[in-house]
Formats: sequence, structure tokens, C-alpha cells
Amino acid sequence: MSRVGKKQISIPKGVEVVEKAGVVVVKKGNKTIEVDTKNRVKATIDGESLSFERVGDTAQSAAFWGTYRSLVANAIEGLEKGYAKSLEINGVGYRAAVKGKTLELQLGYSHPINYEIPNDIDISVEKNIVHIKGISKQEVGQTAAIIRGYRKPEPYKGKGVKYVDEHIVRKAGKTAS
Repeated sequence: MSRVGKKQISIPKGVEVVEKAGVVVVKKGNKTIEVDTKNRVKATIDGESLSFERVGDTAQSAAFWGTYRSLVANAIEGLEKGYAKSLEINGVGYRAAVKGKTLELQLGYSHPINYEIPNDIDISVEKNIVHIKGISKQEVGQTAAIIRGYRKPEPYKGKGVKYVDEHIVRKAGKTAS
């Protein structure tokens, strides 16, 4: 049975949560996140807390119970605090710059890579660090993964794009015998 699904979510002040026909809508100011539960769980709003109930008794309904509870909790946290990831670019001649709604990356290829920044994401570049911020945990993580995927760090010199807190396991190079 899901232990995550049992936990209640406290709704902070300034955040409005509404459940309409299987869709949980989370609002704060002019920002909105919708989580479509596809009527797999039932959301109950009780004052300053939100709880979820299973629909059915199958193992799959228990999995949906915890999953949708986590998705709504992430939406509330994203509107309240926001999410951020930072990427570090290592390598001679490797650099990044934001030009309008495009992130231009020079990663050792014969051409620059232009990444169109999604609407809900803010990207800033500070020396060799790319900061990605947004209200959706999924969109921030996916954007960071796409940018990292353009040039993953290699194991010999560590050149490439890596998360700031990521540790690259280094390999020994060739040795003369």
C-alpha cells in the first residue's frame, strides 16, 4: 500500500487549489499548474489541507494514488518556491550565452547549438555556469537533461556539460611501457 498517498498536503497561504472533473488546478497569482488525474484518484480539499483517496482496490490504483499526490505536491512547491538546476560547462572554448529566447552553446562542434528556451523556463549564464529556473519540476529537469545531452562529460578530462553537484568518475589515460 502507498505510504506517500496517505500523507496530506498542506496548502500554503496565497496558493489556491481547486479540483474539477479529475483535474487538480493549482494557482498562485497569474501562474497556474494543472495536474490531470484522469479520475484515477479522488482529491479532497479540507480547509488548509489536501488529501487523496484511491479509486478501486488494485495495485495499480495504489501506485496512481502516490504518484498523483506527489505530482500535486510538486506543483504546490513549484508555485511557492520554484525549482532550479545548474549546469557547469568545462572545456577549452566551450561557452554559453543567452540571446533573446535562445541559448547559444559552443561545445566543440563545427557549429553553434541554438536551444529555444521554453516559455515557463528562465535561463541565465554566469561565466561557465548555466542556471535553469522554473515552476515545473518536470520542465526544469527535462530542460537541464536536454542541454546536458548536447555534450555529456567525458571520463578522461571531464570536458562537457555536467550538473554542478555531479561527480565524474575519471579514467586513467594511456601509459608508456
